[in-house]
Amino acid sequence: QVQLVESGGGLVQAGGSLRISCAASGRTFSDYAMAWFRQAPGKEREFVATISGRSRLTYYADSVKGRFTISRDNAKNTVYLQMNSLKPEDTAVYYCAANSPFARFPSRNDMDYWGKGTLVTVSS
Repeated sequence: QVQLVESGGGLVQAGGSLRISCAASGRTFSDYAMAWFRQAPGKEREFVATISGRSRLTYYADSVKGRFTISRDNAKNTVYLQMNSLKPEDTAVYYCAANSPFARFPSRNDMDYWGKGTLVTVSS
């Protein structure tokens, strides 16, 4: 089992930045690819970004490419999502997820473990 706990969500103005984190516990963290998904009100959960176990590979949804950066610190069992140039349409609950093996653009069904999410609200 892998337990995931997100933190760092909050309210930010459009154009601002925010970094959210996800702390993992349980099995060997570097054995898992990590991903961020998000779910806006009334919409389905969608892929945002993913990173391989040793940070060699990262992939992003087109909607966030160039604005968001996913990273991980395996010594701290933590994955991060740095979000810059935020837009109101980025407002969502952001979920951290883990899976093995790595997939470039994982679907929800590819993920083995999920956190409970952290809310990010971007005001216009």
